[in-house]
Amino acid sequence: MTLRRSVIVGCGHYLPQRVLSNAELAKMVDTSDEWIVERTGIHNRHIAAEGENTSHLATKAAEMALDRAGLKPSDIDLIVLATATPDYTFPSTATQVQAALGITHGAAFDLQAVCSGFVYALTTADKFLQSGSHKRALVIGAETFSRILDWDDRGTCVLFGDGAGAVVLEAQEGKGDLTDRGILSTHLRSDGRHVEKLYVDGGPSSTKTTGLLRMEGKEVFRYAVNYLAEIIEEAFAATGLTAADVDWFVPHQANRRIIEATARKLSIDPAKVVVTVQNHGNTSAASIPLALSTAYGDGRIKQGDVVLMEAMGGGFTWGSALIRW
Repeated sequence: MTLRRSVIVGCGHYLPQRVLSNAELAKMVDTSDEWIVERTGIHNRHIAAEGENTSHLATKAAEMALDRAGLKPSDIDLIVLATATPDYTFPSTATQVQAALGITHGAAFDLQAVCSGFVYALTTADKFLQSGSHKRALVIGAETFSRILDWDDRGTCVLFGDGAGAVVLEAQEGKGDLTDRGILSTHLRSDGRHVEKLYVDGGPSSTKTTGLLRMEGKEVFRYAVNYLAEIIEEAFAATGLTAADVDWFVPHQANRRIIEATARKLSIDPAKVVVTVQNHGNTSAASIPLALSTAYGDGRIKQGDVVLMEAMGGGFTWGSALIRW
């Protein structure tokens, strides 16, 4: 029995040119390089230039993904873009990427699940491809979080940066077992009761403003490790795979301590964990595809590898995905 799978055939990323170091931040807010590194593992973050929008970052990441896949924009018939920092209230940022790439067919839309956005978008695109309605999808995570930060709040402004990552998904026929390339399992969760622990204090309907990011850091950390471990265990239960079967663990790059604590709880070998947060901070929906693209580009992730992804975002939302590269 064959089964249609969504296979990653290309990945790409983009980071704005401007780098904001911990030393520079220490001149702007009451903090220090030592304080930031000890608590987060972050050394630098990238900041979008004036006039450089989320769609611009997303388009550059998409172009790299298409190039690595050996495909043209016209080969794409679906774009699902995860972002919490869109160019406009409407139209969707995905349509701006579609136009920038010169695509005039298919569908393009945004998806908002904050830091879990890429896993949500990957899951959504997978359903379209499995159904047979579409053949190839660009799944993008892109953010300009620097635009919604309170630069006087050292508890949040040190954590986030701007960036984008993208993958090209292609529908391919598989055998229907775990040796297939492609997405093997995805699991999504949310619980809106936790809104005040991580949110933006504005919006068109509530305040008529964009608002700024607010977070209860200790509470987010406490929930993150437990929720992420649970959602990964669901993925293992659904597939029959275990931590020992995972070649690469590519978590949401929010905080090195959360990444390490989750890996320990699941008994995942630290050598299998892809960590890039030190270079770009928390880029929200962009962080997983950024890390994927980096690890693929330097030769770590190879065809046939089992890759585990997870993320948790404001609200809360959280999710996991198991794929064979």
